[in-house]
Amino acid sequence: MALHFVGFRGDEYIRAVRIFGVPDFIHIGWDRWARQEVMPDHVTVFASGTAHDEPSSYSYPDLHEI
Repeated sequence: MALHFVGFRGDEYIRAVRIFGVPDFIHIGWDRWARQEVMPDHVTVFASGTAHDEPSSYSYPDLHEI
């Protein structure tokens, strides 16, 4: 199981880490690559929106937390 954060840009990231822990993956935005990496047993936390939203047609770079 992995923890994904999507769309966090400011102080809300710190609050999310306090609640959910340090993410395994940080997706700058919800794009088709992020949607493809999220598996059914993963937990995905969105700064805004949901996994049911249409992914952006633009690709964002991803960050991997160790």
